[in-house]
Amino acid sequence: MLNRLEMLRLFVAAAEAKSFKEAALRLHVSPQAVTRAVQELEEHLGELLFHRNTRANRITDFGTRLAAEARGAVQGVDALFQRASPLPDNELAGLVRLTAPKALGQHFVMPLLAELGREFPGLRLDLRLSDRPADVVDEQIDIGVRVGFLRDSRFVARAVAKVHFHTVASPALLDAVGEPRTLADLQQRPVTVVMDPATGKPWPWFLKDGEEWLPQTWAFATDETLAEFAAVRAGLGFGQVVSLLTIPLLRSGELRRVLPQLEPDPWNLYVYRPQRGPVAARIRLVFDRLVEFFADRERFPEEP
Repeated sequence: MLNRLEMLRLFVAAAEAKSFKEAALRLHVSPQAVTRAVQELEEHLGELLFHRNTRANRITDFGTRLAAEARGAVQGVDALFQRASPLPDNELAGLVRLTAPKALGQHFVMPLLAELGREFPGLRLDLRLSDRPADVVDEQIDIGVRVGFLRDSRFVARAVAKVHFHTVASPALLDAVGEPRTLADLQQRPVTVVMDPATGKPWPWFLKDGEEWLPQTWAFATDETLAEFAAVRAGLGFGQVVSLLTIPLLRSGELRRVLPQLEPDPWNLYVYRPQRGPVAARIRLVFDRLVEFFADRERFPEEP
């Protein structure tokens, strides 16, 4: 017995052709296959689809109505499985959901997405910002940007840059309180912290050999990384800031680096996809642009 889709496909071809033989030639099957499909469909529906004699087959009124309905159904199923020819770049369209840490998302990912949105007006871009790793399944995330470690080995991930953690301060603050030479010195000076909304406590500073330091007192606290960065630039305290943000200002002299001997080993910056397998053209476009963007050492040098 033929499956129902193939039965309908053969019937539609028979309805459109002058004979079962012509329908068979069009579909590269035997005339017997077309005859069998029509017979099985007639038995299933309990209706005659063709008047047959030795000279010709003439479709019935019921067969004509059924063919009109079946044609749309077969074409719809074929469209689902037909590989579309690649769209021109300027016609790429559809929804792409992304996640990134707040500072990276606001300072770097958002400008790139704005550029992509202007270049490809059909794209719909949904950016979710959080310093905690997103639940990519529940949130249906297509692409993520993350500094640190990826817990799920099933992700398709590209390590595109090394991110250092620099302890920095403004020249004005250094002139006012002096440069710390040890962690004990730093504890006696004003520092900035980022608060973890989940615990209400500051995130620890990362130090060499996997050690951490949790400031007991601080001069400025916020739950936004970019606000902390602004406070450091304004001279409110010493801060530990990622190199993606600090290097341009270290080179210009707006910030100065202290205690480099306490810095941890650099972390990887990843651009990742949570799903393996076929990738829609719009998702591959955004993924590849993010990889190219963060892998550009002219834009993101790894050392001051």
